[in-house]
Amino acid sequence: MNYTTPKLPESAPFTPEQRAWINGYLAGLFSGRQEPEAPAPAAISRGPLLFLWGSQTGGAERLAKKFAKEAVKLGFESKAVGLDAFKPAQLPEARRVCVVTSTYGDGDMPDNAQDFWKGICNGTAPKLDGLEFSVLALGDRTYVQFCEAGCQFDRRLEELGGKRIHPRTDCDVDYEIPAKKWFSGLMEVLTPAGANGTNGAGSAAADEDEEEESGYHKGNPFPARLKTNRVLVGEGSAKETRHFEIVLEGSGLEYEVGDALGVMPRNCSDFVAEILAAAGLSGEEAVRLPDGSEHPLREAMHSKLDLAPFITKLPEAGIPAADLIAPLRGLQPRLYSISSSPKAHPGEVHLTVGIVRYEIEGKSRKGVASTFLADRAGEVVPVFVHKSPSFRIPADHSAPMIMVGPGTGIAPFRAFLEERRAVGATGKNWLFFGDQRQATDFLYREELEQMKADGFLTRLDTAFSRDQAEKIYVQNRMIENADELWAWLEEGGCFYVCGDAKRMAKDVDIALHRVVELKGGFDAEGAAAYVSNLKQTKRYLRDVY
Repeated sequence: MNYTTPKLPESAPFTPEQRAWINGYLAGLFSGRQEPEAPAPAAISRGPLLFLWGSQTGGAERLAKKFAKEAVKLGFESKAVGLDAFKPAQLPEARRVCVVTSTYGDGDMPDNAQDFWKGICNGTAPKLDGLEFSVLALGDRTYVQFCEAGCQFDRRLEELGGKRIHPRTDCDVDYEIPAKKWFSGLMEVLTPAGANGTNGAGSAAADEDEEEESGYHKGNPFPARLKTNRVLVGEGSAKETRHFEIVLEGSGLEYEVGDALGVMPRNCSDFVAEILAAAGLSGEEAVRLPDGSEHPLREAMHSKLDLAPFITKLPEAGIPAADLIAPLRGLQPRLYSISSSPKAHPGEVHLTVGIVRYEIEGKSRKGVASTFLADRAGEVVPVFVHKSPSFRIPADHSAPMIMVGPGTGIAPFRAFLEERRAVGATGKNWLFFGDQRQATDFLYREELEQMKADGFLTRLDTAFSRDQAEKIYVQNRMIENADELWAWLEEGGCFYVCGDAKRMAKDVDIALHRVVELKGGFDAEGAAAYVSNLKQTKRYLRDVY
């Protein structure tokens, strides 16, 4: 009878050198007596399956990579590729394609999907008669153009001759469960039941995200200590902007500059009481949530449900508790751009947050997460790290860095500057910052002016819109400094934007194209190609919302 060579377990109390010697001795002792290994079962090959992702903040990218990994386990030749790294001309050869895309702003394509989208909408788009496809769309139902990017991809791929092999799924901000159901349904179509002893969809639907296996995450945030909560603006400002410092020690959470911090808020108790009073309910009524859990109504409204539908209209008296919560979605975490470098502030994470307070029809209303941080969090804030791998400082520490971050858009660039200083980066740094008034709204003024004085911040150009009769914005400063801005770009500079997507980011993009036209000698089409190349080479990156 043949035998398998025994080996010491990894847990045996020996050094690596001792373990290697003993294992070698056992191999020699049992040489010639080994039984042949059982033949491996034949691998199932299910053919290619490509996941193309369009992502602004990283959610669609993570899903695509996770599903591609699961598909490989099930026998597919699968991989996940960003839409900025894939050409429309390659589609016919792909055979089976799954598009996983988010929507940002007012129905816009994510930055990394825009060139690809243009490519399949122009006259050179390939015919896709042999292509099979499915689309997973991520969005936010509070926007009119909900999941518009995914809807457009779904329609266009069909128009080009593609065959839909599984229906499109449109996901709200709480996308994990519907996304898994979409993947399960896709696998049911592509894999016969019982293959490999299981329906291929089962494991993927049951598996947790990799982030959820690592400790603290969206579903299990870390109860961090709020160390600092201070107002950044001066007396008389029309805004309320605050700086928060949160202690991460003991969490195991790690972040890089460019990442975001997820904050899980709780609703304002006064607002909950106002809703309950309008409905004529005590708050002690038991209600069942979509996940099957039961809670007293007041508790569910305080920490489980998004109360946004009641911001403009309170419920009518007499409504049953179950009907009151039926249209409400789950309370979601808010993501804030991190404004600190872990190298400059070990064990801490900093945020720069505009606090939202306003009135509707004479009634005071509050932004849920911002006022939670400012007023209600106390000493404990539930947090997790949201990775943003597509928004990083230049890998080349000698490359020039141009940052446009008005208002709270300054947040990641404070972190970028701290990080570059900590690693000894030699590249030039240029910041465009703007807000309403210099006297009250110049966020981090002392820090920035000190960096400018000591030469680390090469250029600091500001635009305070209300300090003169004619409003001036960061995009105006870009045009005024077009010569030097073009020179920095031609030297290999990386261009970053953070802030409002609907107005500021679009105006900055127009200004960037204009600078390229004016100083590069391009027409509109040539400037668009130049800017597109900046995006493709990861030299034009945006963190917009």
